[in-house]
Amino acid sequence: MAARKKIALVTGVSRKEGLGFAIASRMAAAGIDVILTARDIDKAKALAQQIDTGENLVFPLALDVSNEPMVMQLAELIKSSFGGLDILINNAGGVFDAGVNVLETDFTTTHEAFELNLFGAWRMIKFCLPLLQQRDAARIINISSGAGTFSDPHFGMAHHPSLVPSYALAKLALNGLTVKMAAALLPYKIDVNAVDPGFVATYPGTKEMGAIDPAVAVEDIFWVTNLPAGTTGNLYKNRKQTGW
Repeated sequence: MAARKKIALVTGVSRKEGLGFAIASRMAAAGIDVILTARDIDKAKALAQQIDTGENLVFPLALDVSNEPMVMQLAELIKSSFGGLDILINNAGGVFDAGVNVLETDFTTTHEAFELNLFGAWRMIKFCLPLLQQRDAARIINISSGAGTFSDPHFGMAHHPSLVPSYALAKLALNGLTVKMAAALLPYKIDVNAVDPGFVATYPGTKEMGAIDPAVAVEDIFWVTNLPAGTTGNLYKNRKQTGW
């Protein structure tokens, strides 16, 4: 009997230049079936067509991680269609409030940053847990950022050249969520880790600023999905555990 193929869910896949698309493409290239999600279903469908080679399945689905009923409906759909989930990659993120001093922050923007970067991942884990429990050695990967750390010498909390207070604090909280979820999910043998992919060239002009290609950054994320079972609660950068 052929081994059952793994299935991965990737959030925030809306642009070909984005990290989400690179993650979904890498998963598919490894023979993993992929549930590719974005707020705009037409964008998700178009990107899924570019990934699907016929050797694996790529399923485009609409998802707004800030919409709890939508997250719950997605989980039910995955349960009825696939039965379970091997890998959850919380990639959806954004609200990059560049150049804003923390004393000048518009709290509407701050709420949006936390809703997308923190609560979105939190919701996905909560409502996808029954799906992950159906698989052996399921993995959750939270895509974090050096902006949410104290240790990154270039983009850390006290060093980021563009300030980004709301984004940075939301990513800092995401790192904390990773630790809390790792402890909570130990009884289920579900590993939860975070990855700082570094400065990734997902927008025009960033490559000239020293950003790395998404295809390069995604290899570190894929590496974390294949760590030995029981490796959990950590933040990784360049395939090394790092402080935050």
